[in-house]
Amino acid sequence: MIQNLETSNKKTSKSGGHVIAELIKQQGVKSVACLSGTAHTYLLLALEELGVNIISSRHETATVGIADGYARVSGKPGFALIKSDQGMPNAMTGIITANQACSPVIVLASLSPDSKRESNDEWSNDWLDIVKPFVKWARVVPDVDRVEEFLNTALIQCCNGRPGVCVLGIPQHFESQATTNHSLNKNVYAKAGCPNEESLENAAELLMSAKRPIIIAGSGAALSESGEILQKIVKDFSIPILGNSLGRGLVSEDMQLSFSWPLAQVSAKNADIVLAVGIRLTQRLGYGLAPRFSSDAKFIQIDIHPEEIGRNRYVDVPLNGDARLTLESLYKILISKGMSPIINNDWFHKSLEPRLSRIKEVENEPADIIHPYQLAREVVRQMPADSIYVGDGADIQNWMHAILRIKIKRGFLDHYPLGSMGIGTPLSIGAAVAARDNGSKSPVVLVTGDGAFGFYSFELNALALSGIRIVCVISNDGAWGTEKHGQINALGKSINCELGQWDYHLLANIFGGNGEKVSSINELKPALERAFKSKTFSVINVITDPMAGLMRKKDPKLQMIAFEDLVTSLKTHYTPEVK
Repeated sequence: MIQNLETSNKKTSKSGGHVIAELIKQQGVKSVACLSGTAHTYLLLALEELGVNIISSRHETATVGIADGYARVSGKPGFALIKSDQGMPNAMTGIITANQACSPVIVLASLSPDSKRESNDEWSNDWLDIVKPFVKWARVVPDVDRVEEFLNTALIQCCNGRPGVCVLGIPQHFESQATTNHSLNKNVYAKAGCPNEESLENAAELLMSAKRPIIIAGSGAALSESGEILQKIVKDFSIPILGNSLGRGLVSEDMQLSFSWPLAQVSAKNADIVLAVGIRLTQRLGYGLAPRFSSDAKFIQIDIHPEEIGRNRYVDVPLNGDARLTLESLYKILISKGMSPIINNDWFHKSLEPRLSRIKEVENEPADIIHPYQLAREVVRQMPADSIYVGDGADIQNWMHAILRIKIKRGFLDHYPLGSMGIGTPLSIGAAVAARDNGSKSPVVLVTGDGAFGFYSFELNALALSGIRIVCVISNDGAWGTEKHGQINALGKSINCELGQWDYHLLANIFGGNGEKVSSINELKPALERAFKSKTFSVINVITDPMAGLMRKKDPKLQMIAFEDLVTSLKTHYTPEVK
């Protein structure tokens, strides 16, 4: 029989909220994100009593974004606490972003009592209808005595196989009601194994026949903790690796054997064998097709999700399994067969050289206003090697990709693959919380555009409340740059793209942070130095060349992010050769 906590046997009963809080802490999670309100009162009380930090947000997408950033950096599930009926519509952008990024996030949505439902309401009787098509799993707890069971199932669904977002609807009164049905047994997650021996042997034979092999590592490689084995394979066999998204930094980007995909993708077309590890062959990868890759290239694809293998192209050796375990088994076979290091990687560096030369040329061109390459170079110089980088915006990320080198695992976050502008701000907060919980002293670095910064700028309030250190650098070109220069290319002018170069840095001052405006190259270095030394968060508002993006539109050597790969059109699919 369900009874109120105040009248229950306190030795054997716990509130539903306390059971949830204990399960959260049991996962090693030290911080959760919540948009404040009465919806989760008793859960918040239990979390506070157990010493779990609560990061307060101002918008539900930011709440989920903070949990997403926390999950990507910590490797643990991120928890977002929201109200379902008013809050769920607001949360959708954050939820879809996290789910497409394969981020293990659990959204705890507080539900109003059933008695409040109307027979002819605009909403259905299922409060989670709005979210179900966009998440991995969504359920409502039917009884307070089943709170533990349903949260455990959410954790299994969230973390097992290909991770994703799970939404658990919790009737609000369950969090204060007593339950004696709580064992708090820790989940043991089933791990996917390795492909069969024959498939591994086929992959090994193909790699040993390669003259120009490359490895492409994505988020799946990071989620399976494949960094150590990838480092062995790259080093022992001298195979270039290109990291994308969360896969960046698994092997420190030294520009000798380890590179970012956005920068070094121009070399992929010369590879004869491609080992794709935990990465989806979607538009960002040119669908794995020519012209981004040679039409004669052979593909080995490792993925935990069987339906992902062979997306958009034929895969010569499919390997369905956990990335780390599969790579470890493949490495042993290659060693036993006596695979030798690739003798000559000059082909890779030679194909990349024209792009690097053009980048340096543009960066060094004299100008009266700061070019985004100059901004990128100075940020990279000042950024500690163990800092986590979060990228947002459009044009500025294209420029940053050319200069940025990621040195640590889980050190790169962005809005890929959904591309939702502004999500970088809450992602950086979640990343900073996870870094702090892990003992890091270095600030998280957020580089964003002026347009993207505007979406969730009041989440600076969370920084002020929690004492987190973030260095936020805004490339302020006064416009929606990508759209502006696309229109100029098409129409000779732009319409509805201008924003004005406003004093965004003053928002930092409002919330007690360090805000500075930089208008000349001579001011940039000192401002960044002050930001990285500051004991609080900083917003550096850098006025950058408003016409730089037009050059990027016209010069393929400067295009780190290509949008023109469309399978249905050979004309738009064609990527210009870099000469």
